[in-house]
This record gives sequence, C-alpha cells and structure tokens, in this order.
Amino acid sequence: MSVSTSSSTSSTLSSPMSPRVSERPVMLDCQELTRVYSEGPQDLTVLDRLELTVRAGERVAIVGSSGSGKTTLLNLLGGLDRPSEGRVVIAGEPLSLLDEAALGKFRNRYIGFVYQFHHLLAEFTAVENAALPLIIRGQSKKAAEKRAMQILERVGMKARADHKPGELSGGERQRVAIARALVTDPSLVLMDEPTGNLDQTTAATILALMDELAKESACAFVIVTHDVGLAAHQDRVLRLEAGKLVEQPPAP
Repeated sequence: MSVSTSSSTSSTLSSPMSPRVSERPVMLDCQELTRVYSEGPQDLTVLDRLELTVRAGERVAIVGSSGSGKTTLLNLLGGLDRPSEGRVVIAGEPLSLLDEAALGKFRNRYIGFVYQFHHLLAEFTAVENAALPLIIRGQSKKAAEKRAMQILERVGMKARADHKPGELSGGERQRVAIARALVTDPSLVLMDEPTGNLDQTTAATILALMDELAKESACAFVIVTHDVGLAAHQDRVLRLEAGKLVEQPPAP
C-alpha cells in the first residue's frame, strides 16, 4: 500500500492491514497524482505527487480542512477531471488511456458516485433516478427499476419510491443518491460527505450496508468526510495536507 508522506513521518505510517484485506487485488492505484490550477499570475498546486492504493473491499476515509483538495481528488479518482500529471488506475485500467466515451462506459461499469449534493433529476421519481445507471447501461426499464427497488428498500426508501425529489426531504434525497450509486454493483464507490444530511439512525443503516458490500462483494469505498465518527468506522483514515495524503493512526 502506498501513501505519500514526508520523509520525517513515513517510518511511522506502516501500520499493516489485516491479512485478509492485504491479500486482495488492488482496486484503485494513484501514482504521483498532481493537479495544478492556473489562476491569475500564479499556479495553484492542489494535489502534489499524491499516491494512494486501495484494495478490493477496503474502506478508506479522507479527511482534511475545507479547501484542501478533497473533492478535487474524488473528481480525479472518478475520471470527472484529468490530472496535470500522474495517473489513476482502477481495476487495472489507466483512466488516462480512455477517451470520453470509453470513460463514461467504464464509470458506469466500475464506479458508483455519491456527491455532497445529490444531483437527482427533478422530473424523475426516486425509483427512476436510482434505476438510471442501469438504463444507461442498456437494461430494460422494468429490470432496472426492479433492481432499484431492491436497493431503495435497503436504504429505507421503498415507501417513497414513487415520489419526485421535490417531494422528498434532504435526507431522503441523499438516500436515493446512495441507492443510485450502489444499483450497478460497482467495484469502487466514491462518496463526498455521504451522511451529511442523514439522521443518526439512517446513517447507521447506510454504514451497515457499506460494511456488508465491502465484505460480501469486495466493493471498495473512498469517503470524503468531516464526520469524525464516520471516518473512524473505516479501515483507514487519511488526511489530505499540502497536496499529499498522510495516514492517521488508529483511534485508541
């Protein structure tokens, strides 16, 4: 596992994963990932030769101050943005080698997204929103919605399946967005503040579902969060500082 650190701290960041996780294949590998924005007379380096490896079934939380680049990192991991240097490899496939059409198909096959803001389509019902990735993949509407209903039930939204986003609370919309991310059985799920709008009971339900998916289908999770409890629940916690990831020691 590769986490970029300064030489003064790297020797303290070698806490091993459990043998079961460490033997699994690498699902996500970032190599010297750099993102530079040209703003005005001076370039702004948000990510600086960042390295990260996540194995199948591993759950990794990324924390850091506002503006540290966490969302930028998620966008690069999901192929929504291109790095200035370095590369992202998912399931053995370098994203830089894919054109936009191929990248869209790859994301649909391998990656689930949960954004900080749900991005549901206002004219679609909850079940239609959740089923959309499968319909884009080519499944029939009937089959896609059947699968979507199964996931909506698991996130506690079956009774609200026929409601449109405008008829749902913020927490309900977020649960639909989580269902949409999971409906394709992705290999990697990227989450940006996934429990920010959820009450404690619902958040616990989502955490249990994530645990189940990581264990049963070896789905990997990368979760950006300010929620200390959510972060502590994951296998590893990484802090984004000065464009690099620093592994945090386990809570006592």
